[in-house]
Amino acid sequence: MPSVATAGHVSTAPALRRLYLARFVFAAAWAALLLLSGSELTVGTKLLLFLYPAFDVAAAVVDARSARAAGPVKGLYVNMAISTLAAVGIAVAAASGVAGVLRVWGAWAIVSGLVQLLVGVVRRPMGGQWAMILSGGISVLAGASFLRGAAADDPSLTALAGYATLGGIFFLVSAIRLSRPAARD
Repeated sequence: MPSVATAGHVSTAPALRRLYLARFVFAAAWAALLLLSGSELTVGTKLLLFLYPAFDVAAAVVDARSARAAGPVKGLYVNMAISTLAAVGIAVAAASGVAGVLRVWGAWAIVSGLVQLLVGVVRRPMGGQWAMILSGGISVLAGASFLRGAAADDPSLTALAGYATLGGIFFLVSAIRLSRPAARD
């Protein structure tokens, strides 16, 4: 007989798989649009920059609603708060230039990466979480890189597209891996 936690993980996996696939599609489309817009902070680019953390908030809300049966969702609530602050911070920082955006984005990547890593560790029994754990760790490193990039003479937003693409790929891998038992992870 499966435990309550195992039954919760099994019922959560399909919803999480769909969410991870949606996050992959969003990240890929967002990265392409950012690359097309370049590093100038036009109104469209500012909106695009705001949308990424706003989408992260919406995804965390969906994740928390579907994950309640699988156990604690405190990390997701923390992620919602962090991403909300990031969206507001990016909107404000965009008025000061690319360097300001990179500073806020870097801080957000570090803190949210740590949260993602911890949520992945807690969800490890569910399977498909090694990519989320790895993604969280890479997010911390990328955040530090964005902070360094903000100090450059001519800071650029293009690294954010790579960050989003890699994050999207990790979500895709996790979606695929969620259909396999945790023992294979």
